[in-house]
Amino acid sequence: MELSLTDEQAMIRDAAADVLAERSASADVRRALEHSAGRDDALWATLAGELGWNALALPEAAGGVGLGALEQVLLMEQLGRRVACVPYLPTTCLAATALAQCDAPAAHAWLAKIAEGACSATLALPLDMPFAAQPFPFVADETAGGYALSGVADFVIDGARADLLLIPARIANEARSVGLFAVDVAAVSGIVATPLDTLDGTRPIARVVLDDVRVTRDALLAGRDAASVLDRTAWFAVLALAAEQLGGAQQCLDLTLDYTGQRVQFGRAIASFQAVKHRCAQMMVLIESARSAVLGAAHAWDADGGATPSAALRADVAAAKAAANDAYAFCAQEAIQLHGGVGFTWEYDPQLYFKRAQASGAQFGTTPQLLEWIAGHAIGDVATNGRDDPTAAFAHATRPSAARAGALQ
Repeated sequence: MELSLTDEQAMIRDAAADVLAERSASADVRRALEHSAGRDDALWATLAGELGWNALALPEAAGGVGLGALEQVLLMEQLGRRVACVPYLPTTCLAATALAQCDAPAAHAWLAKIAEGACSATLALPLDMPFAAQPFPFVADETAGGYALSGVADFVIDGARADLLLIPARIANEARSVGLFAVDVAAVSGIVATPLDTLDGTRPIARVVLDDVRVTRDALLAGRDAASVLDRTAWFAVLALAAEQLGGAQQCLDLTLDYTGQRVQFGRAIASFQAVKHRCAQMMVLIESARSAVLGAAHAWDADGGATPSAALRADVAAAKAAANDAYAFCAQEAIQLHGGVGFTWEYDPQLYFKRAQASGAQFGTTPQLLEWIAGHAIGDVATNGRDDPTAAFAHATRPSAARAGALQ
């Protein structure tokens, strides 16, 4: 069956593929790694400013186009296919998703800047949310003029280069209260952001330390509803990262097909060998399964519309990320193996995708975390109906929702 994309959605996908094939080719990625710490500023200026990618899914009131999760997922897939060295994930999928849920005037002002490509942003969200609950590492102390923020976050995506830091912090003297604060990096002092040496150099991560960083009261974007804002943002990050992984897996297959079609042994291209065909076919099966899950979850996200994702939607998103984790890890590994003795070398691209696959598989839901969440919540759902068979429970959680089924028609 063919996944149902509208003509407009197909145009978005194809245009993104064309732009990134030209502007984020292997040489461009390697140049960003070697000379600008994994950030391609020229490409970011093109995508965020000239082409308006940041505005795609933002509200029209903030200068956005007002499209949905599916369109954003299509962009993420193409960005992942080219391991593009731009802060699209932290700016639009994390920070902008959180800002769009806040009613504070400052949130609308920052959204407008993001929409026009005038700034990059990130959210200091633990990378194992929403599957491993833990206290937020920042504390906000009330002052005469606003708040003083202190704390340490060890792993913040693009934390060393972002213009705007969104900081979830426990508000002192208010039991179990978490606020979401906007920190304009250029306007305050007391921030130390240290880039980390990580496996995947195409996605910079930093250790961010706030030492008595003073912000005004307007910087508090969400108070009582901050927890729900962060929860919904974390779940969208799961979906967006799954889409990026899907694109990376697809490129691993494409690179492998191209190489095996040219590599000759015993007088024939190795792509003609049955064993190679079988391994490429297994890559394709995992990719198509992940694509159905990811696009189906994106359809479900747009259809859900609630401030808090429903249990069925969360199950769809978790299943999509688990499928994408496995597809990307397998395809990156097979790409290296089927490139033979050169597959792991710096000169060939599979190593770039292998590193991204390993890193993204550990962020916003490892496969064990995702499957444990699905099984645990499904068992509770099935038990409510008087059944306690774990096998039936797992099947119940992973069966296609109505929205996902619609995506396959």
